[in-house]
Amino acid sequence: MAFFNKHEETMSSDEMSSLQTERLKKTVRRAYENVMPYRAKMDAAGVKPEDIKSVDDLAKLPFTTKQDLRDNYPYGMNAVPMSDVVRIHASSGTSGKQTVVTYTQRDLDVWAECVARVLACAGATKDDIVQVCYGYSMFTGGLGAHYGAEKLGCSVIPASTGNTARQILMMQDFGTTVLCCTPSYAIYLYEHMRDNNISMNSVNLKYGIFGAEPWSDNMRTQIENFLNLTATDIYGLSEICGPGVAFSCQTHKDLHVNEDHFIVEVVDPVTGLRQPDGVPGEVCFTCINKEAMPLIRYNTRDISALHRGKCDCGRTLIRMDRITGRSDDMLIIRGVNVFPSQIESVLLSSGNVDPRYLIIVDRQGTLDQMEIKVEINSSQFTDQIRGLQALENSIKAELDSALNISAKITLVEPGTIERSVGKTKHVIDNRRLD
Repeated sequence: MAFFNKHEETMSSDEMSSLQTERLKKTVRRAYENVMPYRAKMDAAGVKPEDIKSVDDLAKLPFTTKQDLRDNYPYGMNAVPMSDVVRIHASSGTSGKQTVVTYTQRDLDVWAECVARVLACAGATKDDIVQVCYGYSMFTGGLGAHYGAEKLGCSVIPASTGNTARQILMMQDFGTTVLCCTPSYAIYLYEHMRDNNISMNSVNLKYGIFGAEPWSDNMRTQIENFLNLTATDIYGLSEICGPGVAFSCQTHKDLHVNEDHFIVEVVDPVTGLRQPDGVPGEVCFTCINKEAMPLIRYNTRDISALHRGKCDCGRTLIRMDRITGRSDDMLIIRGVNVFPSQIESVLLSSGNVDPRYLIIVDRQGTLDQMEIKVEINSSQFTDQIRGLQALENSIKAELDSALNISAKITLVEPGTIERSVGKTKHVIDNRRLD
């Protein structure tokens, strides 16, 4: 498998630890001297920059949360003057005030390299044509993928989101070989081609790099079969840099973290203590090579576990499991923790339904109820559907076993569940409307 920066991607653990220590010490001092919220947090915790002598001392530092960014909106977390800032991104702000992220030119160069590593690992080269179907806006997806592809030397089509018919026409006319979008939009592109009798032979896709929402391995397999490409995962979040923080290789086992730029920890959601390797918890990142806004121990609320050792692809970067969900998006149904990705994995393993589902949670009296609407595969939907009840019962039994709670299964016609060109909404929790 190809590398973009083989030296950093295959460092020994001792080399990586030494590099991380050097960069961490510089970052902590810069943050303490230039970011007043960090100085206040560290003073309150009784920690000074000189107390950080190695990566093992990271646990002495306080966590950073999204609320810290909101409380210091818009530029209170900056470690450089605005005259050094060349780019501003921000989150959608759907759960509160926007979180603003700033970049120096060097930050953008580092970010582009991180994404170039993702593309090279997936199989892309300078001879490929990359169609970026993420939004070009305050969202980091579009420009992140764009500059990463240019860094690798690819030809880039800045398609952005929407206008699916035009997206497919561009694939056909411009010879797109690499597709970058959300996994749910990849499915939508396939459905549009299928429903409009557009042959897959009319496009030349080889690789797909999908992210911005959790997705299961079963969904990856379906996308690969639908679009006749090799699909890999790209992970990131705007607060850290954007897409490119971590990525999967073609072994499809875990996500490789670009740990020469980001130190990753997994902590217990209750105690905040580090979890042993292999034990899931909340993922935290520390930016150790970022100038404008170097976040320290930023708690993403994403749930994963860490693994070490050389991957079959040759990389020695620390690995994290694919994200199963977020602790703050986690559904608690009758005392049981449920993630949408768990449900998706069971649904897609049945083989008779499409990767379109909607989880509806409600409360009747004091008892939580969960209904899962899922689309029947179009090949199974005919005027006389045979075995519909049997299919519902089979899915229900598998879900009940996997989740340890009971759910109502409702099979619906193809095309019933609302489509999205961006992140797909999989959950309606009516309990939160009270």
